[in-house]
Amino acid sequence: MKFTIFHSFTILIIIIYVIIFPIFFLCFSPVFAAFSDTLSSSQSLTINQTIISASGKFELGFFSKGNPRKYYLGLWYKDIPAERIYVWVANRNSPSWSDSCIFKLGNQSNLVILENGSHIRWISDKSPGRNPVIQLLDSGNLVIREEDDQNPDNYLWQSFNHPTDTLIPGQKLGWNLKTGLNRVLTSWISPDDPGSGNYTFNMDYNGDPEVYMRNGDQIIYRSGPWVGQRFSGVPEMGTGNNGFRFIFNRSKEEVYYTFELPINDQKVKSRLMVSFDGYLQRWTWVPSSSKWILFWYARADDCDSYRVCGSYSICNISSFFDCQCPQGFKPKDSIAWNLRDGSRGCVRKTKLDCGSDGFLKLVNMKLPESNTAFVDDDLDLDQCRDLCKKNCSCTAFANLEVVQGVGNGCVIWADNLNDMRDYVQGGQDLYLRLAESDLGVSSSGNGSDNSKKIVMGIGIGIASVVILAGFVALFILKRKRKKDQTLLGRSMDTRASRAGVTEKSQEILLTGQMISSKRDYSGETKNLDDVELPFFDLHTIAIATNNFDAAYKLGQGGFGRVYKGVLSDGQEIAVKRLSKESGQGVEEFKNEVKLIAKLQHRNLVRLLGCCVEIDEKMLIYEYLRNRSLDAYLFHKERCVVLSWEIRFNIICGIARGLLYLHQDSRYRIVHRDLKASNILLDGDMNPKISDFGMARIFGSDQTEGNTRRVVGTYGYMAPEYAMDGLFSIKSDVFSFGVLVLEILSSTKNRGFYNSDHELNLLGYSWKLWKEGKGTEMLDKSIGELYSIHEVLRCLQVGLLCVQERADDRPTMASVVLMLSSESACLPQPKLPGFCMGWNPNETDSSSSKQDESFTVNQVTVTTLNAR
Repeated sequence: MKFTIFHSFTILIIIIYVIIFPIFFLCFSPVFAAFSDTLSSSQSLTINQTIISASGKFELGFFSKGNPRKYYLGLWYKDIPAERIYVWVANRNSPSWSDSCIFKLGNQSNLVILENGSHIRWISDKSPGRNPVIQLLDSGNLVIREEDDQNPDNYLWQSFNHPTDTLIPGQKLGWNLKTGLNRVLTSWISPDDPGSGNYTFNMDYNGDPEVYMRNGDQIIYRSGPWVGQRFSGVPEMGTGNNGFRFIFNRSKEEVYYTFELPINDQKVKSRLMVSFDGYLQRWTWVPSSSKWILFWYARADDCDSYRVCGSYSICNISSFFDCQCPQGFKPKDSIAWNLRDGSRGCVRKTKLDCGSDGFLKLVNMKLPESNTAFVDDDLDLDQCRDLCKKNCSCTAFANLEVVQGVGNGCVIWADNLNDMRDYVQGGQDLYLRLAESDLGVSSSGNGSDNSKKIVMGIGIGIASVVILAGFVALFILKRKRKKDQTLLGRSMDTRASRAGVTEKSQEILLTGQMISSKRDYSGETKNLDDVELPFFDLHTIAIATNNFDAAYKLGQGGFGRVYKGVLSDGQEIAVKRLSKESGQGVEEFKNEVKLIAKLQHRNLVRLLGCCVEIDEKMLIYEYLRNRSLDAYLFHKERCVVLSWEIRFNIICGIARGLLYLHQDSRYRIVHRDLKASNILLDGDMNPKISDFGMARIFGSDQTEGNTRRVVGTYGYMAPEYAMDGLFSIKSDVFSFGVLVLEILSSTKNRGFYNSDHELNLLGYSWKLWKEGKGTEMLDKSIGELYSIHEVLRCLQVGLLCVQERADDRPTMASVVLMLSSESACLPQPKLPGFCMGWNPNETDSSSSKQDESFTVNQVTVTTLNAR
């Protein structure tokens, strides 16, 4: 009996120590404790505790950032363990410097964060409550509610009313006009600092409501007003939204925007955020690939910038010059306009007289800025037209909304029309008021027979004059070209003093052959396969470059020389003069013109015009003061200018430019010759990709191409391209990866030398990465002022881009994500492709050595020296 009692007691002790005590420890230990979705007034949340929503979608708790560490209370996705994405931060501007902080309900039914037990770090608004509790909802909304309240939406306080940088489904952006509450998104200061940054995104409810992004007090982006299913400046919302439901509420009590997820796929997640560097981004979680995808972003091109074109002008990235004047208007400042400065906008050709005015229909428009517009929900389009016509101050009108092709409501503008652009698809129809004479027909649209006869007679007369003028101009042009050949043939062999204009230039001026000083190009346009481009006169370029004086030369490459020039009005230009022996023939020249003329992005060099005269072929670009990246990167004295901040900005800028070429431009474009010498730097050291002579356009469904003439540069070519002639966007990605590693190390991949003779820069970088010594490859001239996190992230991205197999390399969309997001989870890189290994006999790639060719697998490979 005693044995039995003793045995039972022993078993009980074992159960207590082995089973019950560990469970008790796990449940109540501060290291492992986690509350359910609710926190009562008697409970508090410490540094190692969290609240989890009912179905496990969201989690609330403390997290740390920065060095030294600062502690914040934040809310993140619980069911995405791979990376922590913060959607709300409570004390973003009041971090705790100690891990002895707690979160609890205050005495006035508000939220409080205390440090060291008593010091208040953050406190929310007061809210009247008798028995309040804190609850984290599955929507991601942190609320204070009455514990026994049966009304699920009766909240005393909610985080949805106080957003930080992110808008999640069901959360509102905009105004509660009854209480004066304004829900605004504000960026983080940096990836490591959740504090309130410079960029905000908020609703203006005046007139026809729309949303603005600001940098401080300066507007940098405008969504356009809501037009039924989308904002007029965001055509992507109307198509291809993958089931997302976008909601806009316009009432006397509230004006707000929100969105809902697809009903048929609850695993999909989406968030709209303002990035720390000033971009509006929509990220979508794709369950099948288990990663966040950049679904859409704003300020994707020049026309997304606020008022990049002045009043009454229309921005259009499909044209050579972004800004265009609509029918019936002309540039307000023709000189500035011809130099591609459209900021002063357009003015009417004919003054309005109110009574006889008509309306020009502009389709697929981002509607003008609308905070002073008149809005009437009850008028149809005809009534809106009549009201606008009667009001002599009315400048344009449009439907308030168009849903499934049916319009309703009326918007009328009575001021100057600002910040307009047009789209291929999307937008909204806008009716612009014009004088009757500028419409070309009477405003009623059914002129009398006499009017038609008069118009026909005038038309025939004008046509006759134009034909006669054409014959005269052709005769004069032939004589002029003959004289040009004589003049220019002599002038190109003459060099004068570097201090002044050459003797031959003076002769050109004296003979009167130079065009007017008020215009630096002839006013003609050249049509190169449907690309219209300003045509510069050869004399203008000769004078601007002092007859191509050697003192004006900026550089020399495989296709010719590049000169700096100064036009008569002081504008600086860069002139790429193709040599007659150049490998770039007429087709390559036309290819470069066609591509650059239609590409508009802040990280692509801008083409101003061209010159095709006698036997000269020249491209005229914007002049970039700091020239090319290689002039700094591979120069011992100059590379100290490239701080880590500048280098990181250059890497990110090149990535955004390539993403535009591969995905966001009108075409899918493979550059095929990305290298340091083809990256130009403006006055602020912002990078611009240049030299599109070898670029190729892909169809929308094309992923790769094949060529028997491989063109590129040693050290930058992807293995599949150099060996088999296969090129794709992934071959550009490889070149980008090489460039990243060169920017980190200030060392060229071609001609790289280290103690392990068998390794090129790619192999050396891989070796250091595998050994955990990644920061050792960083250029010593940078010093100690750099972010280790950013350096290692760039190194990892560079190695991912230079992997042997093209399929393993990321797309540029993924690269931009990996570079811009601190929390993005990066895959581990595989062995790089050692396409062009180190050779001790190789010379500097920027030398004047002639281009070389060789044959591999029946593919002719042409390597081009730095330009």
